[in-house]
Amino acid sequence: MKKYLIILLMAVLPTLALAQQAGQHITRPGKAKPKTEKPAPKPSKKQTAPKPSKQQSHSQPVGTGRALSETPRSQTSVSTDAAGNKVFTVKGVQFTMIKVDGGTFTMGATNVQENNVEDGITTEHQVTLSSYYIGQTEVTQALWQAVMGSNPSSFRFETYPVENVSWDNCQEFLRKLNSLTGENFKLPTEAQWEFAARGGNKSRGYKYSGSNILDEVAWYKDNSHDKGISSMDYGTNRVSTKHSNELGLYDMSGNVCELCQDWYGDYSSEPQTNPIGPSAGSSRVSRGGCWFYPDSGCTVSHHDGIPQDLALSFIGFRLAL
Repeated sequence: MKKYLIILLMAVLPTLALAQQAGQHITRPGKAKPKTEKPAPKPSKKQTAPKPSKQQSHSQPVGTGRALSETPRSQTSVSTDAAGNKVFTVKGVQFTMIKVDGGTFTMGATNVQENNVEDGITTEHQVTLSSYYIGQTEVTQALWQAVMGSNPSSFRFETYPVENVSWDNCQEFLRKLNSLTGENFKLPTEAQWEFAARGGNKSRGYKYSGSNILDEVAWYKDNSHDKGISSMDYGTNRVSTKHSNELGLYDMSGNVCELCQDWYGDYSSEPQTNPIGPSAGSSRVSRGGCWFYPDSGCTVSHHDGIPQDLALSFIGFRLAL
């Protein structure tokens, strides 16, 4: 695990340092300025939410004039679309949970990954999963803001994935989201994440999530900077701007590394049903690669270990249900 964390930090810190030297916007949360996308226009006077009273919180979530603790369940809704996916609205922020029909797949470094594998930790094994739902995109900054009343991200746009969050931070978000919705949202298990990234039962056997050509589906080292501004101005990008995979899921390769529920550890070669990973460990699984990873870190089988209390500008997550 330490090896992967060291590699991660060695990769990202020089990048961030160079960006700061170049006068760009990669800064600590609260200081970053927009790179290219303009902020959403201010609402008209008729749409302006009332100012909070002295007793209310001054950190207002998106789409409401109430303090977070006073938000009624009526500000959330859920519907089911024609494909069986669940569409949620939480305080004006809409997100979709894609239905993944259960099935059996080969998890780990299959031959389609070619040489982009890690020895000893991606052993091929058969996994059978029950049906579940997974977020169509990473959790956005808009949804995090609506639920938590704050935004920890370094690259600040509502339509970008939230980052600078730890596994522990995600657990607090999930508790609040579940309280608002009455649902049981959680982080996906590593097996659920990989099955979905591979395209579930609709998989076409791609190396990355949705294609064998990484530029088609991912923001990563070679394309995540603002061309024409600075080749070192790396960062996240708006969700769902690349092609989706076979299930209609976006950004499962690249953009931000996505935390999973599991402890990080070696795989067993034995067949498993609905596995939940090791019973203990020193770090949590992250998947999919991110905006500064090379192509080898964005395959559907690549995984890393991240200390569960560590928050960095390339760590985000998506929901499971």
